[in-house]
Amino acid sequence: MSSDLRTGTVEKQTGRLESFSDGVFAVAMTLLVFNLQVPHLPTGAISVPALGSALFKQWPSYLTFMTSFATILIMWASHHGIFKLVYRADTPFLFANGLLLLLVTVVPFPTSLVAQYLSTPAAALVCAVYAGVFVVINVAYNLLWWTAARQRHLLYPTVTPRQVKRLTRHILLGLPVYGLATLLAFWNPYVSLGLCSCLWIFWAFTFYEGSPSPGSLIGVQDVETASESDA
Repeated sequence: MSSDLRTGTVEKQTGRLESFSDGVFAVAMTLLVFNLQVPHLPTGAISVPALGSALFKQWPSYLTFMTSFATILIMWASHHGIFKLVYRADTPFLFANGLLLLLVTVVPFPTSLVAQYLSTPAAALVCAVYAGVFVVINVAYNLLWWTAARQRHLLYPTVTPRQVKRLTRHILLGLPVYGLATLLAFWNPYVSLGLCSCLWIFWAFTFYEGSPSPGSLIGVQDVETASESDA
């Protein structure tokens, strides 16, 4: 291994891929705002109470907009956290990233469903679809991380096995939780949405924290290797 690889000073080769991904995330977040609609009242019925009531009745749209915006924001931060550990890409990694971006652009669709039908008898189905979409997105995240970490050839050499295991556990956690949220939607749609929100809060405080900059890891791998040898 070259001295550059040992010190983690290798040139990062994923700049274009990250810029493209950031653009897709930004577009997906922007599209969410189209779920917020101005209420249309009959000309003769326009008044402060009528407009206030119409705005209040749109609360599912406000709830799903804030929830989905926060979700995509956390997804973007998690995506950025992965790329802080990756310094180059190969073909499987490119296509895995493309699959993830495809699914990110789908998020506005289940968001619209929930906004329109959350207060109707169809709430259970739309919440199940909403959580189900995130099951598939989590599969894509696992695939992206697996293509990067399977042989460690895309990761900075300063990334430790402990980091890899921790990040793997955090990403895998989404599968059972989102699956449970999908099933719970048929029992209580609000519990399903709440469970999804709890998972996003967990990731917001743990996922990104577990992905420090490679620059801060200089020499860590050599220290751990030396410690293992002494043991």
